[in-house]
Amino acid sequence: MAFPDKITISRRGLLQAGAASAAVPALVTAPAAQAVGSSATTSMPVTLSVNGKTHRLTLDTRTTLLDALREHLHLSGTKKGCDHGQCGACTVMLDGRRINSCLTLAVMHEGAKVITIEGLGTPGNLHPMQAAFVKHDGYQCGYCTPGQICSAVGMLGEIAQDIPSHVSADLTAKPRLTTVEFRERMSGNICRCGAYSNIVEAISEVAEVKA
Repeated sequence: MAFPDKITISRRGLLQAGAASAAVPALVTAPAAQAVGSSATTSMPVTLSVNGKTHRLTLDTRTTLLDALREHLHLSGTKKGCDHGQCGACTVMLDGRRINSCLTLAVMHEGAKVITIEGLGTPGNLHPMQAAFVKHDGYQCGYCTPGQICSAVGMLGEIAQDIPSHVSADLTAKPRLTTVEFRERMSGNICRCGAYSNIVEAISEVAEVKA
């Protein structure tokens, strides 16, 4: 018996109708979500001392220190590698401590003192660590070298301040200048070319120890 007042629908039709109705809210809310995101973008002034020179910038609050150095101050020596803090190519010195500049926002460091590879030395007056890298061929492609050198300088500073590492035998004693310490402390800087032994030799010479 037929029931003309009843609506019949197949299982396929039901699924198609459900999918279509579910897509409607997404289409309606997507532009609104994009509008909210764009309106939330703000800029802030920040003053940084980079390589001894004061810079006053107005930056998007989402700008990393790495991008501020490269894109706004045009200091391209600091490299963008993984952009996730895993390779160390972006290492710089911030208020005397080495950091991954891709992992911190520039506006968080108002008045901070930043030293990049450009601020360590010049072609005519190399920093001792730069000269040691050249002497011991501590690089091949050179992409990671600025981060390696900045990290090595910061590492020796940490040791001079008696800051222990994971491999320090005695956390209360002065860290020893050994290749074990150097390798552990430099483990956050990756060299895809594999010049690790040369890098350790360069660091050892600057630290005035035998590897």
